Amino acid sequence: MMQFTTSVPLLPPIGPDGLSLLLEEDDAPKPSLGGSWPWRGRLLASPKTLGSFNTASCMEQLLIHFANAIESNDATLAQQILWVLNNIAPPDGDCNQRLTSAFLRALVARASRTGSCKILTAVAARADAELALHLHRFSAIDLANFIDLTPWHRFGYAAANAAIAEAVEGLPLVHIVDLSTTHCMQMPTLIDLLANRPEGPPFIRLTVSGLTTTAAPPILNMTYDELGSRLVNFARSRNVAMEFVVIPTDPSDAFVSLIEQLRVQQLVSEGEALIVNCQMLLHYIPEETVGVIASTTNVSPPMLSLRTLFLKALRSLGPTLVTVVDEDADFTACDVVRRLRSAFNYLWIPYDAVDTFLPKGSEQRRWYEAGVGWKIENVIAEEGVQRVERLERKGRWAQRMRATGFRSVRFTEEAAGEVKSMLDEHAAGWGMKRDEEDLMLTWKGHNVVFATAWLPA
Repeated sequence: MMQFTTSVPLLPPIGPDGLSLLLEEDDAPKPSLGGSWPWRGRLLASPKTLGSFNTASCMEQLLIHFANAIESNDATLAQQILWVLNNIAPPDGDCNQRLTSAFLRALVARASRTGSCKILTAVAARADAELALHLHRFSAIDLANFIDLTPWHRFGYAAANAAIAEAVEGLPLVHIVDLSTTHCMQMPTLIDLLANRPEGPPFIRLTVSGLTTTAAPPILNMTYDELGSRLVNFARSRNVAMEFVVIPTDPSDAFVSLIEQLRVQQLVSEGEALIVNCQMLLHYIPEETVGVIASTTNVSPPMLSLRTLFLKALRSLGPTLVTVVDEDADFTACDVVRRLRSAFNYLWIPYDAVDTFLPKGSEQRRWYEAGVGWKIENVIAEEGVQRVERLERKGRWAQRMRATGFRSVRFTEEAAGEVKSMLDEHAAGWGMKRDEEDLMLTWKGHNVVFATAWLPA
């Protein structure tokens, strides 16, 4: 269980009446969190009473009140809610408790990093020292096996690969630009697919973005030069000729260096089919709410976001196909409470799903939940350029794509069939649905990851 009480003595915890007041979910006006609450100093909450509040909705409400207390520097309320959450949400509990524990840790870290609720600084320092996220460094083989455990990434791989294979049918030169957070783990399957074409495999030029400014998991324990050498050898074993190129990029410049290098490569290599495969990486490009970046970036016109500017530049290259796969959530709100609500109501999914494929206490489960915890901490505890997890929903990305000169492509029944076959290898809770022309991965009916494909209009 997380223990935040060592360095700072807590005030008497909230009594049951106080918890009931906190957890009212109606829209009636409530007292200011900085004001005088009638339950302060009342009866201590018993373990039995605390257990009655151990539901996802109650824990979400308590987290929201804890966030508000931190932001308003209400130390008394913050410490009391901290005591309650610390007792009802152990980090080794059920999926809702582990989810809540991760958000609690992120909020305590926020108090330390933003300087809000200064009385919790010592608590945060202690928590950071004891509960630092130890992200695993994967070998290429371990990462490939790890990704195969869940369709979270495999869904996008399967959908994009099917669309790419159809788009380059019969073309002898294919230039694939892989913008991915999973270090080219999609590529072996795509190479296999292209190697088995009836007309024979194409020559493949694979360009990757050497993203260096975010330490987002999963982390690879080798350089991209080593990874590229392995991929080239793998392609050779499938009788596919391939060239591997790494372009250093930084999301804060909206991958400007990537676009310029691609433009140069196009001048050198005419006749290539340019495929841009975007797998859960575009949301690292800062969006409109990062005012500090928008005000210091010399771009024109200034009203366009860096995401829109990148897509416009991408469209100018005349790509044969662009695939965009990402998580269907919105983490762009300026205030932490709205981000907390959105993240809590989306990130319960990986905690719920992991119980179906990894046993409690397993090493791989620790790696998996540490990665989710990193995302939660970045969304909640960080601000400005450090907050890189800025997801947008499918509809917003579709608006951006259409506004910058792309039109959507419907996934064929063959592509949908490939995705469904892949999902059959996983737990029954995973599903797929068509969303207009696109595909959506679901968990127990809830949207998880979208897959879209785009052509120049």
